[in-house]
Amino acid sequence: QVQLVESGGGSVQAGGSLRLSCAASGYTSSSYCMGWFRQAPGKQREGVAAMHTIVGNPYYADSVKGRFTVSQDNAKNTLFLQMTSLKPEDTAMYYCAAKRVYLGVYDRCDFRDYAYWGQGTQVTVSS
Repeated sequence: QVQLVESGGGSVQAGGSLRLSCAASGYTSSSYCMGWFRQAPGKQREGVAAMHTIVGNPYYADSVKGRFTVSQDNAKNTLFLQMTSLKPEDTAMYYCAAKRVYLGVYDRCDFRDYAYWGQGTQVTVSS
């Protein structure tokens, strides 16, 4: 059973930065899409960024392109989300998620059908 534990959330002012981490354990394969999602109060959960554990190929939601960067340390089974130029509308609970999938070298992960989820870490951006 894959387990995911997020950390790094907090409160920052607009324009600030935060780095989220997601520690993964229990992998039964080396081939997973790993994603970051967020959910603000009263809104639907949305995908933020994703990448594959083997082929990489980061994928971003339009709302965070150029501001957020997803990366991974495979040796430590850890996924990161570097968030810069934060805006109040980035305020949400951020979740790490994973799904087992095999991709070609030119393919990218999407935001659909993730099977494993962490408990979330809160990010609050004040104006």
